[in-house]
Amino acid sequence: MRPISEEDLTTRARIRDAAMAMFAEQGVTATTIRGIAEAARVSPGLVQHHFGNKEALRQACDDYVLSYMREQVNVGITDRNLDKPEFIENVHRTAPPLMKYLGRALVDRSPAAAALFDELVSVTEEHLANDDQLSKADHRARAAVLTAMKLGITVLHEHVSRALGTDLYATQGALRVGKAQLDLIRPEFLGRELFEQARTGLEKVEGQQ
Repeated sequence: MRPISEEDLTTRARIRDAAMAMFAEQGVTATTIRGIAEAARVSPGLVQHHFGNKEALRQACDDYVLSYMREQVNVGITDRNLDKPEFIENVHRTAPPLMKYLGRALVDRSPAAAALFDELVSVTEEHLANDDQLSKADHRARAAVLTAMKLGITVLHEHVSRALGTDLYATQGALRVGKAQLDLIRPEFLGRELFEQARTGLEKVEGQQ
């Protein structure tokens, strides 16, 4: 087997990103290998060389989004970086195409979307259960509802953007939505430390605009 060159990795990523955009826009069923190849500016044969078929390409997109979300949870919540403007700005810059894909995947009942939902529920439940300031309530139910509320914004991003009069995934739209979420959630529910970190981070980014 020949080694994977840097050019191959770049081409593979370009194909994957083009596929994510098309899957998000029109769904997996309506998207063709030829259409993805045209969007990525490669031949259909090169798409098949890297991914085999459309289902394998969809799986690669699912895996990429799942890996990205895990990384952001670890960096932002586990490592306590929610108050760092550079973390927030990086998410605002890199997340939009992945979140649009995820929104469509949730509607289309993608296996990866289901796995991601379950994982986010588990991570949220663990955080709630480990916070001594929170009441000993049904953390599983709270985590499931909170995850559904947050991902609901992703699924309905077009409607939210229309209601705001600005793109949810542009910096100003993302800041407005982030601040609104904090306004609607009691600090005690997230944990005072994470709540204050998130608020501070948003205010720092807003001050730089």
